[in-house]
Amino acid sequence: MKRRRRMVAGGVCVSFLLGSLLSLHTGPAAPGSGPADRPDTPLRFYRGDAELRVAEALGAEPVSEPPDSLKDLDRQIRERYEEVLRYRGAAGPGGAHTTRRLERRRLMDLEPGGRWDPVRARTPAVHKLQEGSPGRSPAAAPGLRCGSLLNLTELRYLGSGYTKAVHRAELSRNRSFSVALKSVDFRGHDMRGCVRRFRSVAACYRLAAFKLLKEMNLMRQLRHRNVLTLYGYCYQATGDVQAVTAITELGTPLEMIQLLQTAWEERFRVCLSLVRLLHFLAHSPLGSVSLLDFRPRQFVLVGGELKVSDLDDATADEPPCPPEPPRLCNIDFPARNFSLTCSRGRCAGMNEKRNLYNAYRFFFTYLLPHSAPPALRPLLDTILNATGELLWGVDETLHRMEEVLYLYRTGQYLHNDTHTHTTAYRAVQDSWVPGQDYRCWPSYQHDVCLLSVFSLQEAASVCESHAHCHAFVLTNQTTWTGHQLVWFKTGGAGLSRAPGRVTYIRTDG
Repeated sequence: MKRRRRMVAGGVCVSFLLGSLLSLHTGPAAPGSGPADRPDTPLRFYRGDAELRVAEALGAEPVSEPPDSLKDLDRQIRERYEEVLRYRGAAGPGGAHTTRRLERRRLMDLEPGGRWDPVRARTPAVHKLQEGSPGRSPAAAPGLRCGSLLNLTELRYLGSGYTKAVHRAELSRNRSFSVALKSVDFRGHDMRGCVRRFRSVAACYRLAAFKLLKEMNLMRQLRHRNVLTLYGYCYQATGDVQAVTAITELGTPLEMIQLLQTAWEERFRVCLSLVRLLHFLAHSPLGSVSLLDFRPRQFVLVGGELKVSDLDDATADEPPCPPEPPRLCNIDFPARNFSLTCSRGRCAGMNEKRNLYNAYRFFFTYLLPHSAPPALRPLLDTILNATGELLWGVDETLHRMEEVLYLYRTGQYLHNDTHTHTTAYRAVQDSWVPGQDYRCWPSYQHDVCLLSVFSLQEAASVCESHAHCHAFVLTNQTTWTGHQLVWFKTGGAGLSRAPGRVTYIRTDG
């Protein structure tokens, strides 16, 4: 029994370190350098037998009683707490009443009431809470708990934003798998600004932690293939200090420059994933949800699918209408402005329209039309123009995008191809051409010409359109649409054996 207690205490310590110590990055940066700023004074951590304490940083002194200057911070904490409650809801099997009863104790013990003090609010001396996501967790990672973090290996810092730091880790549970760990960044923009103003790390941490709690609740409510999966979380509190670590699906950060250099099929997949996400958000269980921070850095790629990874700035509240006539609801963007009519005191449809136009200006403009199959370009141009002018809603946009997918997946985009093949090819079964590569764009690999085709006829057309192509190799690999990957080569000399592949060599020299 004593051994088990020691193991639990060790798990609590590890979870707290993941919630706070992981937030530290190597070496301080110059103040005011942006979201990833690091303070010049490092946080100091003390480890005792059964508790961890964080010393005040940046010269902030412990506050015994909340002075008047903390009233504004108190108000912000209460408002953010109430926002968490709004998005909490009933989560999966077990019913709303059970969830509410548990969450009333779980939300960092900051239930407003009586003489609630944002600085001196107390929690049990050692307290561990965890919850697994009821969503679509893979078999390897259902309901991860604080104890799961004891088997953590290969911890690596990925990055940070204004509020959170993100780390990658390997967890061992039957087999090793990768997860992302999100925690409040003690040296992030939000914490630094708050501590400078209010001089209390503990209260500022609560304010930031509620933002993370809101995101976790939204991940639980908005379960969708294009929303990052919440595997679970670890929350522990010791004395005046609370620590929350979210354990989520791991994705690859979205790099637009790299994405612009990928094959059109993959870029279209990103745009289609985004439209499917926006369609779900427009009809979500919470109502129409708007992503107020729509920058590409808020998204990740998981197996080629685009997923939103940051939901702390999302809102399900449609803005109220202006009080004065003509009571038009204006949507303002840097280059365009739009107006919506007022309906029942709310700007109905604004969340959907804002999401759609942001998708157009951040994604569609760059990813949809370039290097698309010629037969699909008129349809893509229509989608681009309609979203750029907000002529359609998200339902019609999704319908048109699915239509493009159908035409591409079934090969119907090739029916208008009147090209007559005048070149003959000799097929060599189970063979491969080593070397003899040339570059083409857009290719699945930048140093060769590797493209996807619907049929052998399309591969021959591509080869004939490239001046350097004198052979191509059909592989047994397919893309997400079922198209076959083909290597295009400058020649067919020096063939080597490769089971499952077929080399086609031009016979006209």
